[in-house]
Amino acid sequence: MDAEMEFSCEVKKQILDEEIFCSPEASVLLASYAVQAKYGDYDPNFHKPGFLAQDELLPKRVLMQYQMTADMWEEKITAWYAEHRGIARDEAEMEYLKIAQDLEMYGVSYFAIQNKRDTDLLLGVDAQGLHIYNPNSKLNPNKSFPWSGIRNISYSEKEFTIKPLDKKKDVFKFYSSQLRVNKLILQLCIGNHDLFMRRRKVDSIEVQQMKAQAKEEKARKKMERQILAREKQMREEAERAKEEMERRLFQLQDEARLANEALLRSEETADLLAEKAQIAEEEAKLLAHKAADAEQDRQRLEVTAMKTKEEKRLMEQKMREAEQLAVKLVEQSERRLKEADHLKQDLTEAKDAERRAKQKLLEITKTTYPLIAAYSAPPAPPAPPEAADLAYESTSSRLDFKDSDMKRLSMEIERERLEYMEKSKHLQDQLKELKTEIESLKLEEQQQQAGVYSLRNEARGYVQEPVYLPHSNRNSAYMSQMAFFEEV
Repeated sequence: MDAEMEFSCEVKKQILDEEIFCSPEASVLLASYAVQAKYGDYDPNFHKPGFLAQDELLPKRVLMQYQMTADMWEEKITAWYAEHRGIARDEAEMEYLKIAQDLEMYGVSYFAIQNKRDTDLLLGVDAQGLHIYNPNSKLNPNKSFPWSGIRNISYSEKEFTIKPLDKKKDVFKFYSSQLRVNKLILQLCIGNHDLFMRRRKVDSIEVQQMKAQAKEEKARKKMERQILAREKQMREEAERAKEEMERRLFQLQDEARLANEALLRSEETADLLAEKAQIAEEEAKLLAHKAADAEQDRQRLEVTAMKTKEEKRLMEQKMREAEQLAVKLVEQSERRLKEADHLKQDLTEAKDAERRAKQKLLEITKTTYPLIAAYSAPPAPPAPPEAADLAYESTSSRLDFKDSDMKRLSMEIERERLEYMEKSKHLQDQLKELKTEIESLKLEEQQQQAGVYSLRNEARGYVQEPVYLPHSNRNSAYMSQMAFFEEV
C-alpha cells in the first residue's frame, strides 16, 4: 500500500512538474480524483469555497494557458469532485493511475542520443518499446520499435544496435557518450522486454490462484464498498428525512404559533366587533327612538298643519267674506255718496228755487198788493202797521215751513252719513283685527314649516336653516285692500 502511495505521488509529481504532458481537461479530471483520494466524499456543508486554495492540483502550464482565476478552477474541480461521491480513496488512486497511464508520456524514460550524422535525438524507453523523438517534441515519435518487433539490442561502449525481427528492415544504430547512461538504457530495455514477454506467457497455477484471490478480494471489497455506500446513502437519507422532519416540525410550530396569534387577533377582533355591534345596536335603537319621536312630531305637525290649513281656509273664507262685504260697503258707500251728491244737488236746486220763489213772491206782493186793495175794497183807512206785520208773518211762516223741511232733510242726510262713518269705522276695526290674526297665523305656519324641515333634516342626519316662504298674491291683494280701507 505504501508502495502504491509512493508510486501515485511520483506520478502526480511528474504531471505537476510537466514531465508528463497532460491536457487541461485531463488535468482537471485527475485533480478531482486526487481531491477524492485526499478528502473523501464531497460535503457542501464542510467543503466550503476556498478549501482547495492550499493544494497544488494543476500544472502551471494549464493555469497560464487560460485566463481564469483560482476560484474558477476550484469551481470546475469541485464540480467533477462532487460526481465521485461514493468512491473509496484507494479506488480514486487507482482511477488516477488508470487515467495517467493512458497519457502519451506516461512511463517513458528519455535519454539524449545521436545518430550516425551526429544529430541530437531523444530515445524513449517504455513498456511498449523504443521510440526515437526530436528534442523539441516528446509526444510524437519519429520512429518506433515495439518489443514484439525487436530481435536483439546490443551495445559496445558508446554504440547501440537495434536489430528488428524483419530482416528486410535496416538495423538502427545510435550513440551515447556516457557509459553510466548506456548501462541504464540497457537495463531498462531488458526489464521492459522481460515484462512484455511475461505478459504474453500463460500464467502459472500459482499466479492464476493469486489473480483469482485478488479478483475475489476485489469483488469482496467492492461488495463491502457497495454495502457501505448503501448504508451511507441510507444514513444520509435518514439524516435528510430527519432534517426534513425537523424543518417540517419547526414549520408546523411556526404555523401553530401564527395560528394562535391569528386566533388571538380574531378573538380580539370578534370582541371589538361585538362591542361595535352592541354600540351599533344601541345607536340603532336610539335612532329608532329618535325616528319614532320625529315621526310623532311629524304627525303632530301634520295635524297642526292640517289644523292650520283649516284655520287658514276659514280665515281665507272670512277674508273673502270680508272682501265681499268691503266691496258691498264700498259699492253702498259709493251709492250713498252718489245719493248724497244728488240730494245735495237737489237741495241746492231747491234752495235756489226757494230763493227765486221768495224773491218773486216779494216782488209780486210789493207790486200787486196795493192794486188789489185799491180795486177790490173801498178805501179804508190805512192799515195799521200791526196788520202789515201779520201778513208778512203769515208769508214768512209759509217760507219757514219750507225751511224746516230742508233742515229735516239735511239732518236725515247728516244722520245717515254719521251712521255710515260709524259702520265704516267698525268695519275698519274688524279688518285690522282680521289682519292681525292673519299675520299671527302666517307666523305660526312659518314656524311649523321650519320645525318640520328641521325634524326631517335631523332624521336624515343633518340640520338645515328654516326656509321662509314668500307671501302669496292673495295676501298682497288683501294688504292693498286694507290700505285702501285705511285711506277711506
